[in-house]
Amino acid sequence: MSLQLLTPPAAEPVTLAEAKAHLKIDTSDEDALVATLITAARARAEWHTGRAFVTQRWRLRLDAWPQQGVIELPLPPLVSVEEVAVTDAGGIRSVLDPAAYRVDAASAPGRVIVTVRPPSLRARDGLEVAFTAGYGDASAVPVAIQQAILEVVADLYTHRGDDDPVGVSGQALLAPYRVFKL
Repeated sequence: MSLQLLTPPAAEPVTLAEAKAHLKIDTSDEDALVATLITAARARAEWHTGRAFVTQRWRLRLDAWPQQGVIELPLPPLVSVEEVAVTDAGGIRSVLDPAAYRVDAASAPGRVIVTVRPPSLRARDGLEVAFTAGYGDASAVPVAIQQAILEVVADLYTHRGDDDPVGVSGQALLAPYRVFKL
């Protein structure tokens, strides 16, 4: 399995102005640093929760057909599935007709249920799903997630250059958004 980012988020869930206000910074001297910390904090929070926050496009590649034809798409919430494609053992790639699968965006993680399965797949990366995930634009990201990102930014800013690793700021706020596999 591999996951490839096709289109990154257009904006961060927290603005530079919000982060500077949270950090009580009045000058623009460290704007570049704070902007970098926002991106790092968002990436850490997305990793911790297993979600996409601001809308982004991804490609999932699988080596084999999943059990019962159900493909779980990481990074909820699922917005849409743009394409399901297969590459056969001979190397010929074809896009499945949308009538050959059903999209379940209500589940977390979202799923693609393949109803008509082609006979063979190539051994590596034979199944691809291009999908869009995220809450929408930055303003649609839940407030608790935005606050967690601000706490991680503050932790990174406060402890920059320290030998000690950064703590677990914001994780309690992210707990309700974690995706668990049962």
